[in-house]
Amino acid sequence: MATHQITGSDGERAALQYLLHQGYYLVKQNWRYKHLEVDLIMKDGTQLVFVEVKTRSSSGFGLPYEAVNWQKQRKLSQAATIYIRQHHYAGEIRFDIVSIFANKDKKYNIRHIKDAFWPRYS
Repeated sequence: MATHQITGSDGERAALQYLLHQGYYLVKQNWRYKHLEVDLIMKDGTQLVFVEVKTRSSSGFGLPYEAVNWQKQRKLSQAATIYIRQHHYAGEIRFDIVSIFANKDKKYNIRHIKDAFWPRYS
């Protein structure tokens, strides 16, 4: 596995542990439908939360959360719509980003951005 994939997997595990510690409940991890994927689907109280995790080990390509551009947001929105339809979910949802900066000692600086964006349906 390439270094960036290991960094990403480690970051997803750190994000999951962080969210569980915050009182969230894991619904699905790495949920896929065709070419779409959601890193974490969590419950925060009564809300269903679609979480995108971005991990970087350097700032050479910008901060992790900056990689969640409008194209990625659109794919997450599409994935969420499919998940909601498949599971007949009728409650509230939101989209969060967990942005992780990993230093060389595997210590993580975690930034959780709740309600990071709203889907665009145009």
